[in-house]
This record gives sequence, C-alpha cells and structure tokens, in this order.
Amino acid sequence: MDKEKVILVARKAPREDEERFNYSLEELQSLTETADGEVCKVVIQNRERVHPATYLGEGKLEEIKILAEEFEADLIIFNDELSPGQLRNISDRTDRRVIDRSQLILDIFAGRAHTKEGKLQVELAQLEYLLPRLAGQGTALSRLGGGIGTRGPGETKLETDRRHIQRRIDDIKKRLNTVVKQRDQYRKRRKENKAFQIAIVGYTNAGKSTFFNQVTESDSFEENLLFATLDPLTRQFSLPSGFQALLSDTVGFIQDLPTTLIAAFRSTLEEVTEADFILHMVDAAHPDHLHQEHIVLKLLEELGASQLPMLTVYNKKDLVEGDFIPPAFPSLSVSVHDSIDVKRILHKVEEVIKDDWYEYDVFVPAGEGKRLQEYKKFSIVTSMQFYEEREGYALHGYIHPDHPLKHKIIQK
Repeated sequence: MDKEKVILVARKAPREDEERFNYSLEELQSLTETADGEVCKVVIQNRERVHPATYLGEGKLEEIKILAEEFEADLIIFNDELSPGQLRNISDRTDRRVIDRSQLILDIFAGRAHTKEGKLQVELAQLEYLLPRLAGQGTALSRLGGGIGTRGPGETKLETDRRHIQRRIDDIKKRLNTVVKQRDQYRKRRKENKAFQIAIVGYTNAGKSTFFNQVTESDSFEENLLFATLDPLTRQFSLPSGFQALLSDTVGFIQDLPTTLIAAFRSTLEEVTEADFILHMVDAAHPDHLHQEHIVLKLLEELGASQLPMLTVYNKKDLVEGDFIPPAFPSLSVSVHDSIDVKRILHKVEEVIKDDWYEYDVFVPAGEGKRLQEYKKFSIVTSMQFYEEREGYALHGYIHPDHPLKHKIIQK
C-alpha cells in the first residue's frame, strides 16, 4: 500500500524554547511515520497568538494549499489540538483532509489495540474526541475515504447523528465497567496470593518491551516505533535469588497525550498504581531525555504512584555520546540488549527492594520442605546453610514487612 503524503504544520510562539519546539516537531514526524505516513514538507509559522478561526494567518494557509498541490499531499497534520471550527475552516481553505496531533495519536492507538479492552478504550477516546467536532464534518467526509486519522470508528459514516454516537459512548462505558470489574477481581487474586508486582514504565520507545522480553522470554511486540506496546502484559519471572515476582509492561508515555486518551487508558495505567515497585526506563541517548523523564514522573504523580519504590534505568548507554551523569537515584546506566546489563538490573532491583524490607534469620528443619520453598519463593534469601547436627537450614534474608510469612518468623 502506498504511504500517505503528509504536510506537517506547527506554530512557534516567540518565547518558546527552540530545542523543545524542535523535539516536539520531531516527535510529530515519528508519530506520522508510525501511522504509515510519509512527511513531504514541514511548515512552521512564528506567530504570537493562535487565530481563533483558522489557527494560522490567511497567507500561511494559502502557502500550505499551494504546497499541498505541489507535493500532491493527501493530508495536513497540525502539531497542536485544533478546535472543531479551526479544523473545518482549514480543511475548506486548503481543500485537504486536516487532522491534529491528538487525532493522529488516537489513530495509532486504534491500529495498535489488540485486546477487547484496548479496542473499547480507543473507540471511546475517538468518539469523545469526535462528538464536539461533528458539526460541519459533511464536506470533510467527502474527502475521507480511509487513511490516517480514519481508523477505528472514524470509518463509520459520521453523518450519523450525535444521539447515535452518544448511545455508543454510553454502551462502551458500560462494557468497560464490566472489564474493569474483571480486572479488579484479577488484581484482588494477585494481592491474596501476595504476588510481588514490578511495573516497567517510561516514555514511548525507551526500551521497555525489549527488557520485558529478555527477562520473561516472551515475545511482546517490540519495534522502533512509538506506542509499540498498547495492551499491558504481565508475566511471572524470578529475580536472581529465586524470589518470584510479576513483571508488567505498560503503554509508553508521551507529552501532550490527548486528554480523552488519558481518561480512557486510566485502567491500563492503573496497573502501575497496583505495583509494588516501579522500573522507570529512560532513553539516555535521546537529547531531551530529562524532559521525557519529567513527563513520566508527572504522570505517575497524577496516577498516585509517585510514592512507590523506584529504580531508574538509563537505557541505550551504547548510543550516548560523551559523559553521562544520571540525575536520578537509585539508578543504573545500561543497554538492555546486553544480557550482562539485564542481570545487573535484576540484581539492583533486589538491592533496592531489600532496603525497604524486614531482615530476618530463621531456622527451618529439614523435614519442612514446603516451608523452605515458601521462603525461597516469597522472600529474598541471601544465604542458606545446612547444619547436620540440628538437621535443618539456617536462612538469612529479607521479606516484605506485610507478608503473612513474616509474622511466622520468631527471631532467635
């Protein structure tokens, strides 16, 4: 299939940080490529204020129209969120399909959702985004015909009245409630089983899925694209001491995530709030990694997960130029493609966990094999010695202060 030809448009305010503006534009370009578009031209206008009706000035829109004809562009994508009126007016002036950054992200999500819940969440976000933009979609629709920004519910003819869309929104919300209840049951079961859960978070494309696959030997979707992982995956794995834990791979964070999406993916991101430990993966080779790191930390705070114990992993150290000083503590600089580095991460996770846990010494008679296995599985055993004369094992280790097993330990 031929890629759609796209013109990207951005407005730069006079006092806006030059570097930050360029990264945002680069990200828009990556998002467009992820959605199978080919960027043929980037148009920037330095402008103090947004024009309420057309976003940019008349002259600039005329220039974009000429460029669209010259490059035979199918689509124009704006770096900011546009109002319904602006979308309509720009489309009329340029005689092209026009979408904004939010619609582009929603479109990628629609192509990436695989689970029932993921698909429902994307559809809900798209419909809530579309509802206020229905008026005057008529002319734009004659130009729809598929393509970027039209995946998912965009393909149902939007002339269908608001009532129909509102009914669908209500229906999806009901169905999602059921899914959320099921997820809560699943979480409850995990808590009852006292499973220790580690969630990997990070900006999109930081290397989370690569690490997840290395550790759990699974094959979650892994590609150099934004939002490669959308549906959260959880797998069981063992830390170096033999301690059993669950590892969850989560959706990548991004700046200016559409508000409808944040609301829709609340339950997906809530996996993070249920975790006992957070592994924050950062692409250390990205020129703006500090800003990306800040966005993730801000989102964690909004989700109420900022107080959880966390290890920051600065990935892609092989691509970093010059000296790298990690700003976060505790942290590690690694390349998750290197198996030795992956082991270093797991050892470091244990180290950080032990700081918060209860240190114990316990003696287990040789005949109590089941109890011995429990210690190995539910705590971090750092040494185990067999004493022949006492016929049993002396264990030294660390255990979560709230674990039921901890209350059975009588310190000698």
